[in-house]
Amino acid sequence: MARILWADDEIDSLKAHLIFLKNKGHIIHPVNSGNEAVEEFKINYFDLVFLDENMPGMSGLKALEEIKSLNSNIPVVMITKSEEEMIMEEAIGKQISDYLIKPVNPHQILTVIKKILDGKRLISETNTLSYQQNFRSISNDLNNSMDLNEWISLYKKLNFWELQLEMSDENMSEIFNMQKDEANQLFSKFIDNNYVDYLNNSDFISSKNILKKELFPKLKNEKYFLVVIDNLRYDQWLTIKPEIENLFTVEKEEIYSSILPTTTQYARNSLFSGLMPLDIKNKYPEKWIDEDSNEGKNLHEDFFLDENLKRNSISGKFSYNKITNLSKGKKLLNNFNNLLQNNLNTIVYNFVDTLSHARTDMEVIKELAEDESAYRSLTLSWFKHSPLYEMMKKMSENSCKVFLTTDHGTIRVKNPTKIVGSKETNSNMRYKVSRNLTYEKKQVMESLNPNDIMLPKNNLSSSYVFAKENNFFVYPNNYHQFANLYNDTFQHGGISLEEMLIPYVLLGEK
Repeated sequence: MARILWADDEIDSLKAHLIFLKNKGHIIHPVNSGNEAVEEFKINYFDLVFLDENMPGMSGLKALEEIKSLNSNIPVVMITKSEEEMIMEEAIGKQISDYLIKPVNPHQILTVIKKILDGKRLISETNTLSYQQNFRSISNDLNNSMDLNEWISLYKKLNFWELQLEMSDENMSEIFNMQKDEANQLFSKFIDNNYVDYLNNSDFISSKNILKKELFPKLKNEKYFLVVIDNLRYDQWLTIKPEIENLFTVEKEEIYSSILPTTTQYARNSLFSGLMPLDIKNKYPEKWIDEDSNEGKNLHEDFFLDENLKRNSISGKFSYNKITNLSKGKKLLNNFNNLLQNNLNTIVYNFVDTLSHARTDMEVIKELAEDESAYRSLTLSWFKHSPLYEMMKKMSENSCKVFLTTDHGTIRVKNPTKIVGSKETNSNMRYKVSRNLTYEKKQVMESLNPNDIMLPKNNLSSSYVFAKENNFFVYPNNYHQFANLYNDTFQHGGISLEEMLIPYVLLGEK
């Protein structure tokens, strides 16, 4: 049942409509003018307002303005005889919820009421039913032996349903999360069994060859901006995608695989260099910083990218910019016109990675991003108000081409698992590299010979272990304290769909 205010100077001719809606259980308050509508709105509560656009005295557009000044959230439907574009644009600009062209029939009115007042409930119910119908299909896929491309396809489906089910009831969300957990369990097993083979397969698109395969061939004929948003998951890309589609045409949207460990030190250095970490250390020993060093691990990305471009015979004028705070973002924005002279402009944005770490360290961020949906929402809010968005608007205005991607994703961890290592063991909670590691073998992928997966050793007996699914490593000392501290935080470095399967996008002129 809805309380509806309906203003029309010919309201008497609409009696059949009013009776129809009353029989459907709605309470209708009819008035003859815009002035009456505003006065009634001041003294009574309504769920919805219908306004005739062309009324003597106060017009429908003026009444709309007055009513919105009293309650900006009230849904208002404009009804008009005119199909004049200017009137429609003005009404839409004043935030109407819908509009109808006269003559209208009762069923049109009822449909609008349902869409506006029951829309979220109806969408939720429809999505729930559709997911229930697709649940078995996804389960069948999980029971089959899949290659990496099939895993990517399945992951896209899971992301679609996760976003569709955001407004569903808790029971349905719980069922989906159980299916997603099962998918991560099986994906981790798949990576454990096949990772070495994929690394040796030249068709496997990963951190080390994504630029060579997807961007460099285009640089021979066109200028590009390369935008790398650190730690951007595929679902986060889908969340900011509508904003980007206002500026660009999405010419290609795909997923590739991050290498292990899924961290900036390894995956992003590999992305820019076009090499695996072991090759980087062998080729540029002075540029690779080992785990046990306190030095910054990503100080040579511009050098790696420059060498990669030379190795692939890409010539021209290039720039590299790493944005770690607001002032750097604004400074680069002010320098935009100079960037247009370059063949390739690389911009690395660290905000999403910073957000992930801040959520671990700061209670206020934990509350703002308490779950996956809130984490996506916070990413969208940042993007819409960031210098990066302003920069991309300028790129759009200047018909620039953009290659947007990331280096790895992140997963919300839930399950602490004990590990013991020597003092030089690294601090990451999703992978460990050291001598004499002791751990629960079922919960990790182990690499006793790191050279097999093209990773460097700190010393001759070093090995790597990677946490699977939503596990995270905790030392036995103060186990419960650290298990509670890091449980339900976003971490990266290990094996999961969210960390490894990440987006790359080609953007062209709108």
